[in-house]
Amino acid sequence: MQSIPIPEGWTIQQNELYREKTFKSFLQAFQWITAIAALADEADHHPRWAQDYTKVEVWLTTHDAGHTITEKDILLAEQINQIPE
Repeated sequence: MQSIPIPEGWTIQQNELYREKTFKSFLQAFQWITAIAALADEADHHPRWAQDYTKVEVWLTTHDAGHTITEKDILLAEQINQIPE
C-alpha cells in the first residue's frame, strides 16, 4: 500500500481522515461547518461531521471506493484547511 499524504491537522481513523477543531463560540463552529458544506457540495464529496457546542469533528472517506481514503478526501481536507478562522 502506498503512503497517503495526510494534510496538516488530520489523522487516519478506521480508513477515514479525521479532524477535530474547537472554536470560541457555537456560532464560529457552525460557520466553519457551513463553509465546509459549500466546499463539499461543489466537490460532490460529502463528509460526515458532528458538532457539540464549540467542538466540531469531521470524517472524510470515499464510500464508492470501498470506504477508503482517496485523492478526493485529501483534496477536500486541504480545502477545509484553507477556511479562515
